[in-house]
Amino acid sequence: MTSHLHIWHSVSLGFDRVASPFRWLARKWRGSLMLRITTLTLLLSLLVLGILGLTLLSKVSTGLMDTKEQASLATASAGQIEAERVVEASSAAPTAPSPSRLVDAVVADLASRSGSPDQFDVLLLAAVPGQLLPERGTNLVSKSSITPDLRLAITAAGEQSWMYAPIRYINGTSVPGLIVGGSVQIPSLGKYDIYYLFPLTQEQQTLDLVRGAVLLTGVLLLVLLAVIARVITRLVVKPVQEAASTARRLAEGQLSERMEVHGEDELAQLATTFNDMAASLQEQIKQLEELSRVQQRFVADVSHELRTPLTTIRMAADLMFENRDDFDPATARAAELLQNQLDRFEELLVDLLEISRFDAGVAVLDAESWDLGELVERSVEIAQPLADRVGSPVEVVLDDHPMPVTADRRRIYRIVRNLLENAIEHSDGRGVVLTVGFNDEAAAVTVRDFGVGLRPGEASLVFNRFWRADAARARTTGGTGLGLAIAFEDARLHGGWLEAWGEPGFGSCFRLTLPLRPREPFSTSPLPLVPPGFLPVESAMSSGVHLDALPQPVSEGFRLPSRSDRS
Repeated sequence: MTSHLHIWHSVSLGFDRVASPFRWLARKWRGSLMLRITTLTLLLSLLVLGILGLTLLSKVSTGLMDTKEQASLATASAGQIEAERVVEASSAAPTAPSPSRLVDAVVADLASRSGSPDQFDVLLLAAVPGQLLPERGTNLVSKSSITPDLRLAITAAGEQSWMYAPIRYINGTSVPGLIVGGSVQIPSLGKYDIYYLFPLTQEQQTLDLVRGAVLLTGVLLLVLLAVIARVITRLVVKPVQEAASTARRLAEGQLSERMEVHGEDELAQLATTFNDMAASLQEQIKQLEELSRVQQRFVADVSHELRTPLTTIRMAADLMFENRDDFDPATARAAELLQNQLDRFEELLVDLLEISRFDAGVAVLDAESWDLGELVERSVEIAQPLADRVGSPVEVVLDDHPMPVTADRRRIYRIVRNLLENAIEHSDGRGVVLTVGFNDEAAAVTVRDFGVGLRPGEASLVFNRFWRADAARARTTGGTGLGLAIAFEDARLHGGWLEAWGEPGFGSCFRLTLPLRPREPFSTSPLPLVPPGFLPVESAMSSGVHLDALPQPVSEGFRLPSRSDRS
């Protein structure tokens, strides 16, 4: 097994080394518009130049070969007529020459027409191979140049035939050539085949010269097109890059950044429009910041100014509430209502003051070391009357060992109490589960209810100020709508997380994760945010899970013993 793992590891490393350059190229290709435009321009230019070059070479080659064929056929036809004339003249002479002299005379006469340098070679061969007849050629040309196919073509046609074939010489060399064959009748010897062998050396040199010129011209054009594409692409892409860079700096908060405007073309119009948009955004952001500052100042000022009259009203209300038994029933009820509403008003005022501290950036931590488990159990004891009143039992899940954390005890207690009261209020009497987790980096508390849950998208809204899932929902505790917002700021002040999850009909879960010491980094939470084993309806249906297998809402209350109960 170890050897197999070692081989697999070696194969994986080799694959990574091979694939790494391709991944780098892929990243460069996706990340550079200039590279894509330049490369595509070069590829298309190369394709066009290749087509044009091949077309030009084909035209030149065809023209040269057509001219050579016509000239060669005309020369061969004239030579055949000349050979027949020489044979007739020899036959009419008083003394007939010997066969060898007659063949030599014919070949010499035809060779004399070749010119200087020689434009062709001549072979005079017996029409039937193997006959003991004299055969001649010029310039040491070899009889092996004449293929059997060419001989069969001349015999079958009975007239002039030609083909492209190598011309071979006795010394072993060969050159490309055009071979034209015909026949001539020699008295006393019979039928001979006469072959004109035209070397294509000059035509080949011409084609090589044209091919080299086309290739050099194509390379130069390709380089020139690459430079042109680079310049044009840079002219087009550079403003886009500047716009992206400016937009990035604007996103980083440098609202005074602007693009440079050059000329009056479309790119200049783009830069002008971009600058106008940036100026408009800057103005609106400044207005929003000013409005936010005014709002924060207003909240802080009003909260402070209300404390003095509220104190006076509280004193009077307390006096009336303590003596309510001396009043008539209507006045006594009014005193009770006044006391309750003053409690809610004071709670709202405290929350507003706390929010104003966060907005002003003056909130501070009073960190000390304490046991998270004890704080959670204390929070449950405080919230137990509320749970009993709404009929929603609370289950506490935590370990027996201490869970020391260094944090602001007052703020963490406020977070846990707020989460617990909200869960009880929205549990619809189906119970609440409070779980405490701990690891080497962080501590976590999750509060799970089985009530109405959260609709899609609401998990990111629950920590907004004054936000409620259902504005018409009757609230038991009469909250201010700022509790979760303050809890979120308290968690962030410690460098921790406060997160929410929910599904309609399956309840919701809130998770508080805190570093063991304020603002220390941590990577994971000791507890999951999504309840273990939970699979959303959409995922279950796509995975083939039957809906009956999904966790169902709790129908009856329950309460497990806490750490203090177990001890």
